[in-house]
Amino acid sequence: MIRVLVVDDSLVFRKILQEALGKNPKIRVVGTASNGREAVQKIRILRPDVTVLDVEMPEMDGLATLEAIKRQRLRTIVIMFSSLTSQGAKTTLEALSKGAVDFVPKPKGTGAFAESVKTIENLLIPKIEALGPTRNGNKFQRNVARPRVQVAKPATKASRPVCTGKAPGKGKVVRPGKIEAIGIGVSTGGPNSLNQVIPRFPANFRLPIFLVQHMPPVFTAQLAHRLDQKSKLKVVEAKDNMPVTGGTVYIAPGDYHMEVKKKDRSFMVSLNQDPPENSCRPAVDVLFRSLAKAYGGRVVAAVMTGMGQDGLEGAKFLKQKGAIILAQDKETSVVWGMPKFVAKSGLADKVVPLGSITSSILELSGHRF
Repeated sequence: MIRVLVVDDSLVFRKILQEALGKNPKIRVVGTASNGREAVQKIRILRPDVTVLDVEMPEMDGLATLEAIKRQRLRTIVIMFSSLTSQGAKTTLEALSKGAVDFVPKPKGTGAFAESVKTIENLLIPKIEALGPTRNGNKFQRNVARPRVQVAKPATKASRPVCTGKAPGKGKVVRPGKIEAIGIGVSTGGPNSLNQVIPRFPANFRLPIFLVQHMPPVFTAQLAHRLDQKSKLKVVEAKDNMPVTGGTVYIAPGDYHMEVKKKDRSFMVSLNQDPPENSCRPAVDVLFRSLAKAYGGRVVAAVMTGMGQDGLEGAKFLKQKGAIILAQDKETSVVWGMPKFVAKSGLADKVVPLGSITSSILELSGHRF
């Protein structure tokens, strides 16, 4: 049984959350709170495995609550409950940097109670289950009040990622120096993980990087802005028909699939709202398939932390062309779902920790240090 505390200043949203979570036999709502101050007290007493925390509240908002959880060393996994606004997105990303593990957008309006309950069931329950108890005594082991930050270490001869032979199907693995593009797919735990990957690329990195992070509209724009401020490369939220240039990170906008298409001797970004894949839009599979078509095997693709298996089918397309595939390891993933499927399918040329993803991409793409 996963014990959950619901924190929101709106009585209606507290009822929506209770109704949605109460339908799952694996989840038990052990209490509710209307503000952060009350939440901290109840976390100390009730010891919930998961706390669903509203961003904007009186007395003590979500950010202040997270700081109090960290200061008092309270053990609970925090999932933010955020409004779909620019300010809500900005604050939510700040909350993720302060220890929250993931977030769920609030349903628009509270008029249709049953519809809102269904939305929360579909969005929140899978996240709670994915972050749920481990086999070791049915206890939560992750302490989000003290998130682990991994420091990148220079690659040694023994630790350097090496391609492990021919790709299944047709085609040979492309050699470093022939790579023309980088693809990255990530979901749960992505924003914090990307903070340890994108800013580590050097200013003279010459290749375009295409990135799918499972996020709704508005949030992807804020993510691009935050990463751009921290990075030596230019980071943008992609736009339809945007020309592709080297040394730029293109983030798929929320609710749009992102593809890369070849036009004469150049490349361009193409966006569409085709049906979701793996219940996702944007989807990693869509991006990876387009990279395989546009660049052939001249791609290094990395599948990072996230639940589900988005990226698996796309990685197969890339691998058939001879592309190099990386998967994040279990120990540094918030949820080892997406990279696990790629790794266990035998598609990954190397399974690497978070702190080695950037250096692995640099080496495999032939970047000169």
